[in-house]
Amino acid sequence: MRIVVHGQQAFGKSVLEALLQRGEDVVAVYCAPDKEGRPIDPIKELALERNLTVFQPSSYSDDSVCDELRTLSPDLVVMAYVTLFVQEEFLNLPTHGTIQYHPSLLPLHRGPSSINWPIIQGAKRTGLSIFWPDNGLDTGPILLQKEVDIKEGDTLGSLYFNELFPLGVEAILESVDLVRDGSAPKIVQDETQATYESWCKTKDVEIDWSAATEEAYNLIRGANPQPGAWTVHEGQALKIFDCVKIPEVTGSPGEILSIDDEGLIVATGDGGICIRRVRPEGSGKMSVQEYTSTHQLEIGALLG
Repeated sequence: MRIVVHGQQAFGKSVLEALLQRGEDVVAVYCAPDKEGRPIDPIKELALERNLTVFQPSSYSDDSVCDELRTLSPDLVVMAYVTLFVQEEFLNLPTHGTIQYHPSLLPLHRGPSSINWPIIQGAKRTGLSIFWPDNGLDTGPILLQKEVDIKEGDTLGSLYFNELFPLGVEAILESVDLVRDGSAPKIVQDETQATYESWCKTKDVEIDWSAATEEAYNLIRGANPQPGAWTVHEGQALKIFDCVKIPEVTGSPGEILSIDDEGLIVATGDGGICIRRVRPEGSGKMSVQEYTSTHQLEIGALLG
């Protein structure tokens, strides 16, 4: 098949690399427009190294963009991490249409932050979907899905890079084979089970220390590393990253209970959390020990 890869960043690059390594006929690459002052997108860099034609439209609503794709005579478009809206006319141009990766078990967690929210909400399992996109937001028929466990210590970062990233590349290759063989299903999503969440933003992840330990813990790890759960210390936002639950302590919510080489223990609504890595405003990430060496922290003081 004549394949067009449409993606960006590390995941898009890995999908392109995997397709090329097994000898697929990749005829062009679409990726996001360049941003001034930012490094070249990894997928674009790889495409240029392999002498592939690269297209970077800022919108897919222009007829000329569809005309460009039409000249490539593609059999399949593979979408591997695409943030721009792509209209159905473009999606349906290839002989076999377009398939897309989404890191959740659709119809659950439609939307752009579909890895953050299951962790934040305390889910024990999630997964990925390869589906046939349409004009809706993650609403098209399912081709295949893969499930993964959300382990106790998983963060947004670990779940993506250790599970959903590599499994996603494998799932796309498997899906391409199913399309080529003419055996790729199109399973209509059950709208009665659908959920949608928008971007997980900084405003969504302020830590409520009066919440249960489990709830605060899930919020912190579901926002680690982006956008970073936060609290307030000395009148400024302090982002919280690596932490562990400490269920057997008591104190007023937000109260600093201890400071030692293990970290900083803060009371929650029914226990505590030991914070080990933070990021103050205007600085990079650092250990709690580094932070306490330059900021006044006292046992009994309140965060938040």
